[in-house]
Amino acid sequence: MTTYPPRPWVSGADRKRIAQALILALLAALAAAVPTAAQASANLIANPGLERLDGSQFPVCWEKSGWGEQSFTFGLTSPGHTGATAMRITLATAPNGDRKAMMLENPSCAPNVTPGHQYDLSAWYQTTTANTVMTVFRHDAAQGWVYWTDLATLPVTSGWTQKTVRTPQVPAGTDQIVWGITIYGVGTLQTDDYVMNDVTAPAAGTSCSAGDACAKGVWQVMPFESPVRGIHAVVLRNGDVLLVAGSGNNPDDFAAKTFKTAVYHPGSGTFTTVATPADLFCAGHVQLPDGRVLVMGGNKDYPAADGSHGYEGLKDSYVFDPATNTYSRVNDMSAGSWYPSATVLGNGDVLSLGGLGEDSSGTVATQYFSTAQQRWLGLGEAHQTWNFWGLYPSMILMQDGRLFYTGSHVFGNGLPGTGASIYDYGSGAITPVGGLQNKDERDQSMSVLLPPAQDQKVITMGGGNIDSNPDANRLTDVIDLKQANPAYAAGPPLPAGKMYVSAVLLPDGKVFETGGALHNRADPVYEASMYDPATNTFTAGMATDPVPRTYHSSAFLLPDGRVMAVGDNPGNGSFDMRLSVYSPPYLFQGARPQILGLSSKEWAYGSTHTVTVDGPILKAELIRPEAVTHSSDPNQRFVDLPMSVDGDTIGLNLTSNPNIAPPGWYMLFVVGTNGVPSVAQWVHVG
Repeated sequence: MTTYPPRPWVSGADRKRIAQALILALLAALAAAVPTAAQASANLIANPGLERLDGSQFPVCWEKSGWGEQSFTFGLTSPGHTGATAMRITLATAPNGDRKAMMLENPSCAPNVTPGHQYDLSAWYQTTTANTVMTVFRHDAAQGWVYWTDLATLPVTSGWTQKTVRTPQVPAGTDQIVWGITIYGVGTLQTDDYVMNDVTAPAAGTSCSAGDACAKGVWQVMPFESPVRGIHAVVLRNGDVLLVAGSGNNPDDFAAKTFKTAVYHPGSGTFTTVATPADLFCAGHVQLPDGRVLVMGGNKDYPAADGSHGYEGLKDSYVFDPATNTYSRVNDMSAGSWYPSATVLGNGDVLSLGGLGEDSSGTVATQYFSTAQQRWLGLGEAHQTWNFWGLYPSMILMQDGRLFYTGSHVFGNGLPGTGASIYDYGSGAITPVGGLQNKDERDQSMSVLLPPAQDQKVITMGGGNIDSNPDANRLTDVIDLKQANPAYAAGPPLPAGKMYVSAVLLPDGKVFETGGALHNRADPVYEASMYDPATNTFTAGMATDPVPRTYHSSAFLLPDGRVMAVGDNPGNGSFDMRLSVYSPPYLFQGARPQILGLSSKEWAYGSTHTVTVDGPILKAELIRPEAVTHSSDPNQRFVDLPMSVDGDTIGLNLTSNPNIAPPGWYMLFVVGTNGVPSVAQWVHVG
């Protein structure tokens, strides 16, 4: 039960008079409380009729709340205004405080709102005391959940009566509200059939009252900054975000051995600083099957002033444990690695390729981490091809266990030949792949395995070249890896040319591309678009992050379906510490579906698992949490879950191929028929 701090105490009678005066003033200032048919939006309330019960036999998405020293009971009465049940609260004594049944303060249950909009809140009620009010709390980006207002005093009524009140305009920085009906005097209150409509007039020709947000989404810059430079970002299995800076591209911090890591907690907007054992700047990282994060390599030294050496790679390797927010060391890699790749295999092991070694030369060793032994294999134990793969080469696991090198890389020209290839670790065979456009201008492009992973299609977007420094390109290339002799084909152009591009897989099956720059560490591009794999088209004109996101920037999916962006390190050496969060258009299309029950969080390959939902579901999928840096996360993937449907009980079938869904923790989303995704539940595959 959530307990709210008491507001300054006034007597019940005074409180009633004050509330009545406030509501009269409010109603005088507002338009009619009931929206017209043209204004009414979809009901934004989850479980509005209070018909679905949780394990405590209390309605799902509602909680028993309040403060003070009353003698009280919560319960359900039957029948309700409609349906089987209504909520009931009885106060036998009420010396102070209040009681209320409130919507749960979590992303899955609390309705989303748009700053500047107004909403009509409606409920049916019966009450035996005039000490009854409609109470609203709001989620503030800086303060968390805070009391907003008591909207209306509800008269005594012995029969079911509907009360509808319009809110003031939602304050800036508010993204969700919860509300309910409060009783603070001796008596009994019953409520049922809650409704919440956005009554802000929609733009001409649209049906969504959230205006541009319905088509473009909305960015919000957080009112706080990161305590560390977000060079590397990893979404952890508990929903937190690991931000790794190391020295953060700051030679002074390197000299002082000031190495930094922080864990960001999106639910509270707070950070936990983490002791960082080495300069993990420009390391590689990947999620292990147990949810810990393997971090490999990093920065042994910055370039010497006399030119005697360039960046040098570390051999060090560590595992970060989100349960303790600590690093622990594993054995060294067989070669230094600065800008190495990191790809998880179908057996849960990790393959790392490329980067710079301890002597600043290119690392040609194939480096293999065994999860069973929790160690890096020696040079003689791993299969070697002695091939240099470049810096942060994008290596995507294919359904047959081979790796597809997409041609995405960093720093200058692509590899000789066609610029893309298929690599078989077991045999050492490297097969060229044709069709990649302008392979030497794909520096800090980004490649992703498109939804669903079962289709085995990859898109590569944008890029440039930090040496020749042309205008970044608009190129995209798409490949079908299921073909006998796969080759890239030119895809639709990006709406704007950019390098340092971020591409994020969304729960609705689309790819959101954002951020970037026109030139090397200069000229940010404020553009974002949505790519639809089903139609192979981009929709331009998405809302744009007001913060520049160029070199050392990343964007990634949060478990609540939003996208977070961090970082910007322009050529003057500064670093933008601001954090931005994007709410895609689907979050403005109505109430979220709910995952009410899950048969198991442990999913074996080829198994079927049952989820209980609260309404019609369009699809369900697993999305692997991101571990991204420098426009690179080759492990990002969206795994389709074929469904069998029996009312609100859905059977979800997991692939039997671990190369499609490598072992580890995944975010399970269901998507309603309105196109809105649930908040993710975490499941473990393997």
